[in-house]
Parts: sequence; C-alpha cells; structure tokens
Amino acid sequence: MAVLALKEVTKRFGGLVAVNGVNLTLEKGDLAGLIGPNGAGKTTVFNLLTGVYAPTSGSIQFNGQEIAGKKPYEIAKLGVCRTFQNIRLFPDLTVMDNVRTAASTHEKVGLLGTTLRTPAFYSAEEAIDKEAQRLLELLDLWDVRQEISTSLPYGDQRRLEIARALATRPQVLLLDEPAAGMNPQESADLMRLIRRLRDEFGLTILLIEHDMSVVMGVCERITVLVYGQPIAHGTPSEIRNNPKVIEAYLGAETEATHTP
Repeated sequence: MAVLALKEVTKRFGGLVAVNGVNLTLEKGDLAGLIGPNGAGKTTVFNLLTGVYAPTSGSIQFNGQEIAGKKPYEIAKLGVCRTFQNIRLFPDLTVMDNVRTAASTHEKVGLLGTTLRTPAFYSAEEAIDKEAQRLLELLDLWDVRQEISTSLPYGDQRRLEIARALATRPQVLLLDEPAAGMNPQESADLMRLIRRLRDEFGLTILLIEHDMSVVMGVCERITVLVYGQPIAHGTPSEIRNNPKVIEAYLGAETEATHTP
C-alpha cells in the first residue's frame, strides 16, 4: 500500500485551475521530486497534501486513509509534515525552543500534570530535551541552541526548520525549496543530509526545488508539472532527456525566418 497517493486531484480557485487531475504515488522510503516552471502548481500540491487547501475533486490518501479536507494539525498528527519556501520559524524563540515546541506535541501530560509539576511532567520534559538535543546535534546546530532562531545564517535557518519538522516524528516529509538561498557547498551538504535523513529515520521524502543540480543529484524519481498538469514521471535521466520537459523549461524550437 502506498504511503501517500493523490488520485485525479484538482484544485480550482474560481475560474483558475491551479492543479488539474494530478496522480502521484509515494511508497515508503521514496525520495522524490516535484518540479516545474514558476506557477506550475507545485506549492498548491503541497498545500493540498497538508490541509491548507481542500481539493475541488479527487482523493488524497495517507496509508490508505482519506485525508482530503482534514485540518493541517490533523494531517501533521497523522505523520505528514513540511517545511516552507519562505522560512517560518518561531522568530522570538531560541533554536532549542523551536525544536522543543515541535517535540512537545507528542507528550500527553495534561493541564493538571503541568500545573502540579507531577513526575510525569518532569519525565516528559526530559524526553523533549533529549529529542531536541538529538536532532540539533544531527543537524549541526547544537552549538547555537541558545541563539534566537532568526539570528542564524540563512542556511542554518533552513536546517533548523528541517530539525523542527523532524521533531513531529513524520512518516512523510515535504521539503519546499530546501536549497533556496544556499551556495553550492551548502547545497551539496543538503543533498547528503536529505539522503541521511531518509535512511536513518525511514522517511518518505517529496521535495520541490528549482535548483536542478539538487533535484537530479538527490531524487530517485521526479514528477514534472506544467500549468497544474503532470507531463512526465521518471528517473532523473529519463526526465533530463524528456522532450516535453525540455520544451517546458526552454521553449519549443522554432525555425528562424529570414527576410530576403
């Protein structure tokens, strides 16, 4: 059974069809990419997967359960988490507290236990701290744990957002432009990190990315959207040599006209 499956998913905004009949299947452990020119509908697909939008028609299933129309927090609780193209950290919290906040969603102490500081409360706090430390060390952010999140360099903020997403214990991780603003060395480090996260956490990963060196270097399967419709699915080599994809990115070749 697929971990995540979109079947004939369409999203309309009035007269605009942003996503049109998209079919996409992710198996456990997939590391897949979703690419396309600006305005192709990629972020709309992510918003549909995470409950920001409900589809106009079609089905979205997570582990066989229909999730189309569920609230974002319900979908996140099931195990689908994302990062954003525009970084959305908690700006007034430290690096540590950004991750602790996400990790705390799995602890069930309750109001009474929190108010009375019961043993269960202290046990939960210790578990949250350990999980946050583990993730920050994994993402090479432990040394800046007491810094305000938005004071970090851009690449570190990107990695912090990934650490915070991992703290929710997802099964599916959606990465929206994770290499945006990174230099070539940071992008290369990011590719190694994404593969490591997939392998160590047993994640299924879908990413949107405009940096083709990242897409071709890390993704094992790629789907291409143009005007909200998928025009190609395949391996990086298949996508790289697909005439429809080349045309979508570079435009169709036309014969030069000459005036005598």
